[in-house]
Amino acid sequence: MIRLLQNPWLGALLGAITYSLTLAGSWQHYVTKHPPGAAAAPADHGPGPSWNFQNPEIELLVAELRKEKEHLGAREAQLNELAARLAAERQELNLATQRVHQLQLQFDNNVTRIRDEETANLKKMAKTYAAMTPDSVARIFKELDDVVVVKILRFMKETETAPILEVLARQGENETRRAAAIAEKLRLSMPDSPKPKS
Repeated sequence: MIRLLQNPWLGALLGAITYSLTLAGSWQHYVTKHPPGAAAAPADHGPGPSWNFQNPEIELLVAELRKEKEHLGAREAQLNELAARLAAERQELNLATQRVHQLQLQFDNNVTRIRDEETANLKKMAKTYAAMTPDSVARIFKELDDVVVVKILRFMKETETAPILEVLARQGENETRRAAAIAEKLRLSMPDSPKPKS
């Protein structure tokens, strides 16, 4: 018996029998866990490698990320639209500012021109009144506004204004008060500022 157990063929035969029994047992266990109709791959596994699986939590996170990306895209579009509107309004504001500046320059030029023309006209009127008699000038001044009278008298010499104010003062109490008011305004009036030399 010891010789039989030491035979190499017996060890090989026992190994083959043990292998066959183990394989049959494993096959029986596999068949009970996986019946023949259920041998197909699970429905949620698509074709492809085994690591390509689906997880509901990951799918939820991906959906949230896509939604956030869409929201950010919409917000970026709104911000771009707002930036374009602000740029257009800024350009309109710049154009309006430039137009106002041009109008201001035109207005200043017109005021300067009118002032220069008024000064020339007042000097001419002062020369005309200086050539007339004080009585005639007093009658004309009686019809003019005090502001105009003061402007004209500023361009006349003192020796020419004194007789006119004297005639005005002799025409009654109201005219005396008016002559005093004109003399006061004449005293307070500012002389024309000299033009800067260019």
